[in-house]
Amino acid sequence: MNRMSLPVGIYAPVPTSFDAQDQFDPTRFRHLLARWVASPLTGFVILGSNGEAPYVDELESDRVIAAAREVIPHERPLIAGTGRESTRATIAATRRAADLGADAVIVRTPGFFKLQMTSEVFIRHYTAVADASPVPVLLYNYTALTGVNLGADAVGRLAAHANIVGIKESGGDAAQIADFVAAGGPEFCVFAGSSTSFYPSLCAGASGGILALSCVLPDACVRLFEYVRQGAHDEARALQRRLVPMARLLGNKYGVPGLKAALQITGLDAGDPRPPLLPLDAAGRAALEAALQTFGTL
Repeated sequence: MNRMSLPVGIYAPVPTSFDAQDQFDPTRFRHLLARWVASPLTGFVILGSNGEAPYVDELESDRVIAAAREVIPHERPLIAGTGRESTRATIAATRRAADLGADAVIVRTPGFFKLQMTSEVFIRHYTAVADASPVPVLLYNYTALTGVNLGADAVGRLAAHANIVGIKESGGDAAQIADFVAAGGPEFCVFAGSSTSFYPSLCAGASGGILALSCVLPDACVRLFEYVRQGAHDEARALQRRLVPMARLLGNKYGVPGLKAALQITGLDAGDPRPPLLPLDAAGRAALEAALQTFGTL
C-alpha cells in the first residue's frame, strides 16, 4: 500500500450544533460549515473534542458526517473523529465514516483503562484500525483529556504503516511536536492542536494546525501558517503574540462552551454545548469579548 497524504495547513475542528431540545441540528450545522468553507481554511475536522464527540451517539455521529459531506466540497479534506474505547467499536465507526464520505479519520487514544494503555497496546490498537480503515488514519494525542500519552516510540513505529498518515498533538509541548516529527519521518504529518504554542510548533516542524481558534479567526491562523512557510518570522511572532489572549481562553480555560460563545459573539450561531456542559457564564463571555475587541475582530 502506498502512503496517502493530507494537505498541510490549517484545519478547523468544528463544533457540533444542537437545538433547544438537545438534538443534533443539521440546518444550523450546515450553515456554520458554509461560512467556514468560504474561508481560506485547508480542511475540517468533525466529531473531535471540540465537536463534543464523547456526547454524540452512533446514529448522531453518522448524521453529523453526512451533513458535513453535503456542504464541504471534495477538494477540501473532511476528517471525522472515530475514536472509541474499544478497537472493535473504533473500526466500526471508521468504516461507517468512510462510507459516509469522510476523506480521513482522526482516532483519539483510548484511555479508560489508563494503567494498561502501554505503547504496545496503542500500537496494536492503531495497527488494527489502520489495517481495516478504507481511508487514511490520523493519530490523536490529547493527554489533558484522556489521561494517557502516546509516546514518540509508538508514533515512530506506527508511522511506518502506510495508512497512518499523521498525528494531532494537542498538548502544546513543542518538544513533543519535534519528537513526533523526528520519529515520523518526512512524509508523516504532525498537526499542532494548541493555538497558544502554534508558532513554536511550526518552528519545531509541525505540518500545520487543527486549532479551535481557527473556527473564530480562520484568516489570522492561516496567515500565521503562511508567514512561517515564507520565512517571515518577525511577522509570525508578532501575530502569535496578538493571538495568545484569545487562544488561552479557547483552550483549557473555557473549552467547548468558550468556543461556542465566541462564535455567537462573532455572529455564528453554533448553539449551546450539550449537557452536562454548561453555556459560558457572563464573566466568561465578557472576557472573550474583550479579547476579540483587543485583537480587532469586533
